[in-house]
Amino acid sequence: MRSLEGMNSTMARRLLRLRALATALTLAFAVTLPAAVAAPAAQADTSTCSATGTIAAGDYTIQANEWNSTAQQCITYTGGTGWNVSTANFNLGTNGAPATYPSIYKGCHWGSCTGNSGLPIQMSNLGSTVSSWSTTQPASGAYDVAYDIWFNSTPTTTGQPDGTEVMVWINSRGGVQPFGSQTGTASLDGMNWNVWTGQQTSWKIISYVLNPGTTSVSNLDLKALFEDAVARGSINPSNYLIDVEAGFEIWQGGQGLGTNSFSVTATANGGGGDTTPPSTPANLAVTGVTSSSASLSWSPSTDNVGVAGYRVYRNGVQVGTSTGTTFTDTGLSASTQYTYTVAAYDAAGNVSAQSAGVTATTSAGSGGGGGCVAGYAVTSQWGNGFTATVTVTNNGSASSNGWKVTWNWGGNQQITNLWNGVESHSGQSETVTNASFNGSVAPGGNTSFGFQANYSGTNAAPTLSCTLN
Repeated sequence: MRSLEGMNSTMARRLLRLRALATALTLAFAVTLPAAVAAPAAQADTSTCSATGTIAAGDYTIQANEWNSTAQQCITYTGGTGWNVSTANFNLGTNGAPATYPSIYKGCHWGSCTGNSGLPIQMSNLGSTVSSWSTTQPASGAYDVAYDIWFNSTPTTTGQPDGTEVMVWINSRGGVQPFGSQTGTASLDGMNWNVWTGQQTSWKIISYVLNPGTTSVSNLDLKALFEDAVARGSINPSNYLIDVEAGFEIWQGGQGLGTNSFSVTATANGGGGDTTPPSTPANLAVTGVTSSSASLSWSPSTDNVGVAGYRVYRNGVQVGTSTGTTFTDTGLSASTQYTYTVAAYDAAGNVSAQSAGVTATTSAGSGGGGGCVAGYAVTSQWGNGFTATVTVTNNGSASSNGWKVTWNWGGNQQITNLWNGVESHSGQSETVTNASFNGSVAPGGNTSFGFQANYSGTNAAPTLSCTLN
């Protein structure tokens, strides 16, 4: 599930043990025996107590996947797609990472691929992904019951996937929570979900937490969740679905958790119809702010058929749509910082990835602290540098003779080049005044300056103050 899962060693696949009971033969991947051949007698269950142990189960692989603990854990295969945690007594704090994620999967997990999975499939070409899962959940311990689903920029990888980790929690106990923070809710496939998002070092995480929880799901439409994640900017439509896992993140206890049955089927589009998303909007910028609004503009996207419009997101939550390339977000709080992104969509419902984010800080109220407000937007960013644009808007009733924008950096940012203004600084305190040609700004009008800067570590947007002369 996390990056250390890549430590799993390769084990020889054991033959699928056929069960004598006829009921086992009804499972989706059960082996059909010729009428003249008697079913073998039931045999002892197959177990592994290795932290990196795996057990073959037809078109699926069961993995111990104990990646954050050295305590003993054993998993036992019970036939079909059934298995359980037969030995475990973890005792980790719930404010950190879990000890383990024993799970069953189909697809390509860190380069180890199961047969007949149908994966990988590019998200933009995904026809359907449907799963059923029945579990046994003990009444003690701290754990979640969750799918862990991976997207990658290429069809497979032997290391950490670089796209998106989609977790789907169908239940939990012990007060555990997903990675990141809750950023929204969704009603998908007839069920209610709390949506959590976060950013790991090299991949995104989005978690859908079922409310209320359950012990089993039948024909769960995972694609509906993926499409919602695309709309939220968490999944890049050009990335590939590479595997679907289902198991238990365990912090405390764990013995007795089990999967009674599991299935997942993923198919690609069979052709026909528009499945190509528009290009990602570029050059998103803040064009003006007031104490209760922020105005945005961006460059138009392209599409193989035609762009139908744009979705605008504030702090990760959609707040409106636009058929053009401008939008004004209203009803905001004064002296507050907001981050915006934009995604394009076409008439077929295909949605692009979200644009790079820009930050707008609303003014303090009437007069804007001196008759003007300043909007800050990072226009590009790389390993140790970035460029930004600051838009100065005159909120007063008369034309200005000049303006001044000040702020304090929260990190170690350092401006190396600035245009359309005059810069001075003292430590991390910055002051920019107008150039000789852009000091006069009409009421309701705006001007801007830009700069290039170096930084290391984080690059949080500063809070700007603006005054007019």
